[in-house]
Amino acid sequence: MPTETSTLSPMDVDEPNGGPGPRLMTASTLTGDKVVNYSGDILGEVVEIMLDVPRGRVAYAVMASGGFLGIGDKLFALPWSALSLDTDYKCFRMDVEASRFDKAPGFDKAHWPSSADFDLLTNRSTTTGAHAATGSRDR
Repeated sequence: MPTETSTLSPMDVDEPNGGPGPRLMTASTLTGDKVVNYSGDILGEVVEIMLDVPRGRVAYAVMASGGFLGIGDKLFALPWSALSLDTDYKCFRMDVEASRFDKAPGFDKAHWPSSADFDLLTNRSTTTGAHAATGSRDR
C-alpha cells in the first residue's frame, strides 16, 4: 500500500550493468526492482521470485509494499503473467490501480502461498480469493 503518491522517472534508473537480458536474466537481477503501474505510481518492490520447480517455471513474484525500511511491509503474490519488464526504467509494469493494494490483506511471511493472487487483478473482492493472498495454503 503506497503511503504517498510516488512516480518513477528515467532519472531514477541506474545504468544497465550488462548481462544477457532482457530475455534471459537471473532472479537476483530482478529482485529489488520497483513495481509500477501505467499511471507511474510505485506499487512496491519485488523482494522474491518464487519458482514452481516441478513445472520449471516462475510461479509468482513477491512484492513488498507499504512499509518503511522493511518494517510494516505487506507481501503480495503477484502473477508473473501480470508483470511486464520495462528495461528502459528498470522496473516491472503492472496494469492495476495503486488503491487495489490498500485493503488487500497480502500474506504472512510465515505462511507463503502456493500460487499467485489473481484476485488482485480483478474487480472481485480480494477477500473472495483470500486463500492465495493470506497464505492459508503453505508452500
